[in-house]
Amino acid sequence: MGADIEAITEKVKQQGVFVQKLLSEMDKVMVGQRYLMERLIIGLLADGHVLVEGVPGLAKTTAVKALASAIKAKFQRIQFTPDLLPADLVGTQIYIPKLSDFTVKKGPIFANIILADEINRAPAKVQSALLESMQEKQVTIGEETFKLEEPFLVMATQNPIEQEGTYPLPEAQIDRFMFKLKVTYPSKQEEREIMTRIAARQKIEISAVVDPTEIIQARHVVDQVYLDHKIEDYIIDLVFATREPQVYKLDGLERFIEYGASPRASIYINQAARAQAFLQGRGYVTPHDIKTVGRDILRHRLILSYEAEAEDITTDDVITQIFDKIDVP
Repeated sequence: MGADIEAITEKVKQQGVFVQKLLSEMDKVMVGQRYLMERLIIGLLADGHVLVEGVPGLAKTTAVKALASAIKAKFQRIQFTPDLLPADLVGTQIYIPKLSDFTVKKGPIFANIILADEINRAPAKVQSALLESMQEKQVTIGEETFKLEEPFLVMATQNPIEQEGTYPLPEAQIDRFMFKLKVTYPSKQEEREIMTRIAARQKIEISAVVDPTEIIQARHVVDQVYLDHKIEDYIIDLVFATREPQVYKLDGLERFIEYGASPRASIYINQAARAQAFLQGRGYVTPHDIKTVGRDILRHRLILSYEAEAEDITTDDVITQIFDKIDVP
């Protein structure tokens, strides 16, 4: 087994060279926000999508656009508004009088990396059209079904402040996102650097250093990263502790949890932890990898009770208690 892990680690190091190239190119336009950049790369490697919550101006658009530019991928930004229609997203059929027939006009969803800006501004019908594409990796227009090109990553944003005129994502739909990230303000030093860069008015070009086929090949290596049975048990315990806290001696926690995490939580923690190990140049997963990605995967999968809201208990508070209590292998 040790020899196998060494062989996988060697593969990881060979295939993972592009990760540093990606981060270096993104650093040309990004100041700080390493957390966001790494989660986007993990989403690409683990074939999962990312929901980002943060106030305007925190470089969410810049990050995803920089990622697309660095991997020779087609990027589309879609501004979600109340008057947006599903056809504006996926495309529609157009009648051509000369041909006396319909032809398909594809929408902006046909790209490698999608920024769904303020996803909760559009009605449920439009949200469903996007989330169906995310899940099935295909789009149906009329009687024709089109496969979406790989890699395919959706980063959706939500503004946590202004909720007037929004259509919150139902739990069943939000569950399809691998991560829910909370992006915070930059530090004083980072903000000074941002201010200086913008004031210089220099146009910075990002080079396309990675081919999409490299991402696809890297995914195959990520799938081979070793996950011990004890680590698998640890993942299951973490997820089940959200459903049956009393069984894990998390006394009193059950009154704060209305519904625990879905099975997608276990699947995504498994996949994301392997991708996190890949980023670190390892061919095996450690408990620290689970803790690194686990919070962002569980955050939007716990439905809290009214009692939790009344006592200002957040999902992050609940997850912290679970991580602190469950024994690490």
